[in-house]
Amino acid sequence: MKKSLISASVATLLTAASFGAMADGPNFYGRLDLMVTNSDGGYTVQSSTNNIDFGQNGTYLENNFSWLGVKGTEKVADGLEVVYQMEYGVENTSSRGNQFTSRNTYLGFKTVAGTALFGRNDTVFKQSEGGIDLFGNSNADMDRILPAQTRSADVASYYSPKIAGLFTVNATYLFDDNNDTVDKGDGGSQYAVSAVFGDKALKQEVFYAAVAYNKGIDGVDAYRAVGQVKLADFKVGALYQNNENTVNSDIDGNTYLLNVSYNLNGVNLKAEYIYDDGGFGQYFRYASGDNNLKSANANVNIDDVSVTNIIVGADYRVAKSTLLYGHYAHYEGDYKLSGDKIDLDDDNVFSVGVRYDF
Repeated sequence: MKKSLISASVATLLTAASFGAMADGPNFYGRLDLMVTNSDGGYTVQSSTNNIDFGQNGTYLENNFSWLGVKGTEKVADGLEVVYQMEYGVENTSSRGNQFTSRNTYLGFKTVAGTALFGRNDTVFKQSEGGIDLFGNSNADMDRILPAQTRSADVASYYSPKIAGLFTVNATYLFDDNNDTVDKGDGGSQYAVSAVFGDKALKQEVFYAAVAYNKGIDGVDAYRAVGQVKLADFKVGALYQNNENTVNSDIDGNTYLLNVSYNLNGVNLKAEYIYDDGGFGQYFRYASGDNNLKSANANVNIDDVSVTNIIVGADYRVAKSTLLYGHYAHYEGDYKLSGDKIDLDDDNVFSVGVRYDF
């Protein structure tokens, strides 16, 4: 009996291996990313962190979007492949609910005319950032300052093949009947488009550039330009983004980002500066208490927003699977409410963490 079970198991593995030879997948993957953080105000700590006390100093264990997933492709006809992915965020390190959360999960098709995906996915506006966000998926992610860094459900995504060997054209469309904001008159159909040049990993090409437009998604109309270049051991990047409330066009603003990283014998040293005069990001919303800035209930008496974010940090890959990292982030700002200037609480954030990929 035991020999039969062993034989059956071996046969199953061989069958799976044979299937893998005919298709790229299914591939199981995951990430565990935990960080210890001390924050003066808690305004930028991950929202899944338990018992955050805004305005008070605290030390937290943060989960930086750990996840589990499976993905792959399979040829179903000449020139036609099925593309699929199911990915779930894992919050089991927290005492809060929702231990599993939805991430990019879609089914689609790839042809010589491009790739079309249907389901839940990062918008092409978000994806246009490339590798510009040096502190992404942490409490220093650039979404603490700017909006439209969105993963949306009920979407169709399209990615063109490279055109003239230079760039791709991409699009995200949210189905109207799946979005109640359309019925509420919050700007009509929601979509995003982008054009991308170069290589976001800066390996095949030494540059990356993108332009993108976001219509209505995340409650804003926005456009951005992104550029990054590799110069020997340096990487230098910049981003500009304009944002406008979809309900009240008088609520708008700009975000400017500059950063640089330097590889020093395997240690990746990083520095970033962000300035924002719109106040759509997480830091401003939580520090000012105006959580409705992007909605129809926005406080129209808020103006002259000024937010500054300075981040320095480093990371070091001790193995292909394991990354050690740390950073210091300083947030400060002010605004006017009905003509009176109000200073935001500064937030000084110190974090160290480890990331394991499998």
